[in-house]
Amino acid sequence: MLMKLLIASLLTGIISGIFITFYELLITFMSYFIFFGNPVDMIPELPVWYIYLVPTVAIFFVNYIISRDKHVREYGVSEIAESITENRMTLTVKTLFLKVLASALSLSSGFLVGTEGPSAGIGAMIAYHIHKLFRMPKMLIKLMISVGASSGIAAIFVSPVTGLAFATENIAYQFLKQYIGYLILASVIAFSISLNFLEPIIFRHSHGRHVDLDYIYANLLFIPFITAFIYFYLFLKKRVLHFIDLEIFKKFTRYRNYIFALIGGSVIGTIMLIKPEAAFSGKFIVTTLINKETHIPLMLIFGVIILRIIGTTVAIYSNAVGGLFLPLMSIGALIGYAFGELMVSYHMVAEPFYFAAIGAAVFMGVLMNLPLTALILSLETTFDYNVVVATGVTVVLASYFSSLYFNIRKKTSTQKEKIDPKEIVQEERKNGEEIPAKQSETDR
Repeated sequence: MLMKLLIASLLTGIISGIFITFYELLITFMSYFIFFGNPVDMIPELPVWYIYLVPTVAIFFVNYIISRDKHVREYGVSEIAESITENRMTLTVKTLFLKVLASALSLSSGFLVGTEGPSAGIGAMIAYHIHKLFRMPKMLIKLMISVGASSGIAAIFVSPVTGLAFATENIAYQFLKQYIGYLILASVIAFSISLNFLEPIIFRHSHGRHVDLDYIYANLLFIPFITAFIYFYLFLKKRVLHFIDLEIFKKFTRYRNYIFALIGGSVIGTIMLIKPEAAFSGKFIVTTLINKETHIPLMLIFGVIILRIIGTTVAIYSNAVGGLFLPLMSIGALIGYAFGELMVSYHMVAEPFYFAAIGAAVFMGVLMNLPLTALILSLETTFDYNVVVATGVTVVLASYFSSLYFNIRKKTSTQKEKIDPKEIVQEERKNGEEIPAKQSETDR
């Protein structure tokens, strides 16, 4: 059995690395094909009607694919593992290819979703079929799902330890001591393949092991700053648009997906017209901000933050196939950069690109409830103790303050609404996003 696990992990890593590399390159090719070149450069030159047409047609086609196979829709890795274990879901090769196509269409047409959700799902599907091929015991399904998910994340982020942490925090913790070696093997193999074709997120201004004590005061101020934006993100996402969905479209439940697809295409088209950089997954924004030394106007930054929050929310409701890891990182990077610019304007010791790196990891870590993944991500992208220490402290404290606020809010407002909290939680998890831990406990 150990030999089977070893070979299965090796095969999962190899196939996932190849498949994820193809998936990322397919997205790039499709976006260049759709927009006749680099989208950021070409969108201002294209007709307005075309900018609206592209995301609208793409999301309608994605919804059509989902109507033919409901498993194509984005699901969290934990939900996939539970479904397979309870014999509630069958993952086919057809579903795998349709998922890749739907996700590539969503991302290449401008929707603000990430590549990590489909990548984890692709890895999980590959591992599931290898599990069936090797006729391994049913009790090892979750382990193989963990192996596949970690290899998928390691490949798409070109970051092996982040993939391992992601799988561990999602579903692999119960297997950690006994089976950690297989996760490491698959992650490293998948990473080594993708490294030859894809670009990792790298922080070029790292000071390494040098810790600058002058940053302590700025870091302390950053905690309430980013926590306030977490409140704002959750308020806008879970209240405003969710309210619109329930109150305006409750009479058109049958056509809800198509109505939101139309809204989604219109919103994404508008965002691309206003600021092309505010659309798409957000990897470009993250890599630019954490390595940019030039001044960016605060009004522009805050404008893009609002556009990306709206765009991410609408993308999820429109059934765009993709994760929230990268979009949340991009919003966090913008928040961190804005904070750094504010500190500089008040003559405090701060580098905007440092806080962009911290904000990217923290915002994602808090909203997806992945503090360990956030910490390791900050380490692997920066190799800088200034960023790692600040990320570790901020992600824990921001998570605590966020959970306190939403725990109180649930107690005072849930009874006034005709919304079942469990449905909200299920909707969020179905779309690949975790919520602060205390809020989850309250909902349950």
